[in-house]
Amino acid sequence: MTKPSIPVGIICSQSGPYQAMGREILKSALMAVDEINSHPDFDFSLTAHVRDPHGVISEYHTVCDDLIRNTGVEHIIGCYTSASRKQVLPIVERTDRLLWYPARYEGFECSDNVIYVGASPNHNVLPLVRYMLDNISRHVFCVGSNYVWTWETNRVTRELVTAAQGSILAERLLELGECAVEHIVDEIIRRKPPVVFNTLVGSSSYDFIRAFQAATTAAGLDIPMLSCSLCEPELKIVGPVSAGCITSSAYFESIQLPENRAFVQRWKARYGEASSPSVDGQSAYVAVYLLARALRRAGTSSIGEVRRAAAGYRYNSPQGPVWIDGDNNHCVLTPRLAVSNAQGQFDLFWEADAPVKPDPYLTQLDVAAEPARDTSRNGSSPSAPHLRIVK
Repeated sequence: MTKPSIPVGIICSQSGPYQAMGREILKSALMAVDEINSHPDFDFSLTAHVRDPHGVISEYHTVCDDLIRNTGVEHIIGCYTSASRKQVLPIVERTDRLLWYPARYEGFECSDNVIYVGASPNHNVLPLVRYMLDNISRHVFCVGSNYVWTWETNRVTRELVTAAQGSILAERLLELGECAVEHIVDEIIRRKPPVVFNTLVGSSSYDFIRAFQAATTAAGLDIPMLSCSLCEPELKIVGPVSAGCITSSAYFESIQLPENRAFVQRWKARYGEASSPSVDGQSAYVAVYLLARALRRAGTSSIGEVRRAAAGYRYNSPQGPVWIDGDNNHCVLTPRLAVSNAQGQFDLFWEADAPVKPDPYLTQLDVAAEPARDTSRNGSSPSAPHLRIVK
């Protein structure tokens, strides 16, 4: 007996400055769709309608409009940058569709028509900044892409650093896709900051990391680099020089959970032993499963019914337990910190004791909290941060 089919839109760029991440999101979303379509627990199938905006921000509006008008989708998975999400947001709100957004983002947004599956700022930015303040320095050099992700991340960082009597030594921005990084690297070598906070995206970040590592090595400098976005496929693009970057994320391939080991095994069977899932790709996989489980519970694809069915329903995903907070449509996730190694993987050195409620507007943030002074485990791994906001 043929199962009824529910159309689902997938928007992700397969070319352009962040094409690598778009491809990871597509691969993971399609893998989840195939698994659900072959699973006996679901009495319906999902039909994926894929659109490629080619990394052109204005195209996200066009392809989203096309999906809604010409394929009749009610649920859309995708977008990577916040700039692309901002293009899609007015359409899904006007037409009352639901965007399942997989990427980590800067917060300070909440819509009835978006399910924010990726990390909120209290999941990724705050743990990393707290770690920096507690263990490295209160004075930081910021480099990032010139759009809302970096603007808001740097604003939160500045607030925390200033409260800790520290300072933002510089804030240097590049347009999305710009790879002329030499002048920023030259400035870093000249000023010798104690730490660099990198919020560059895609090819800009890859070129910056290579140039930064080459220049600091030549100058005999050891300057730590922090990132809220670097993931395993990007480590392999950059190469072994990406080792040593301290990264905040809810997902790493090296998470030792049974659900993740099984997920990675299925991933490598499908895409090759040398491939690695990314945090945003894994989040797209989670988004498809959250959607399918909500559709099953609701018994309809109606937006309001699916949204209500999705709220609070726990899913033991590859990254651990996740569920949607019905108060703000953001996901409850487990924050983690890790450091990249020369094999293109991350070595975890800290994770929260339990999943953390999303706080997209940082209403629970106490910027005046005193930094902790934890000691390193075994004398080699970075120590845990002080997470004042975790409730």
